[in-house]
Amino acid sequence: MTQDISFTATYDATEQRYVEVLPAGFDASEEYDVLIALHGHGSDRWQFVNDNRDECRAARDVAADRGMVYVSPDYRAKTSWMGPAAEADMVQIIGLLKERHRVGRVFICGASMGGSACLTFAALHPELVDGVASMNGTANFIEYDEFPEGVAAITESFGGTKKEIPIEYKRRSAEFFPERFTMPLAIAASGQDKLVPPGSVVRLANMVKKIGGKVLLIFREETGHTTSYDDARAVIEFAADSSKATT
Repeated sequence: MTQDISFTATYDATEQRYVEVLPAGFDASEEYDVLIALHGHGSDRWQFVNDNRDECRAARDVAADRGMVYVSPDYRAKTSWMGPAAEADMVQIIGLLKERHRVGRVFICGASMGGSACLTFAALHPELVDGVASMNGTANFIEYDEFPEGVAAITESFGGTKKEIPIEYKRRSAEFFPERFTMPLAIAASGQDKLVPPGSVVRLANMVKKIGGKVLLIFREETGHTTSYDDARAVIEFAADSSKATT
């Protein structure tokens, strides 16, 4: 069952939305893991619910195959990049899910802007995330400047330019906080990605692995700003399979 759910954001009292897809045979008395999928730049909550691109199909299929509650939020805007408002909405959504259902583990995934956003959120709120799968995202907003439209959106979302509020940009750059990835971290990155270059996520993966974290890095040297269906499934399944089961 698919529901388009609205809620009043505690951040600013605006109406916000997320889509919730319940697994087949859903039983409210049972405990379910949750997979939250974060859309890319220019899209909205329906991208990971309806789009036929590989990353979206893989996320839906993993959730369905594993009987997960599948959630796709607007997280504030088509161009939000996990600024303070989007972060607050995500915290609230997870809380709402735990009020509505018996929630086991919470996993987050995303591609492009969503791949960046899920890393940011996991670094800011590791206590809320049991596994993260990032596809073709960035882990360093201080150095990111390849996509002018994206940079403008980041400026609006974060509340200023990197010169004006450098601490905020660093705070939302997962690369600087590898110790916070206490949950499994799975990353798919592409060597020919000119839109969101892979350097920062590769460095993050290597550092988390160096300090003893559970990491899967799938790096495809010859591909661009995309993740194949098989690779998308692999990173999402790693995030789920490597997480400790609830007791």
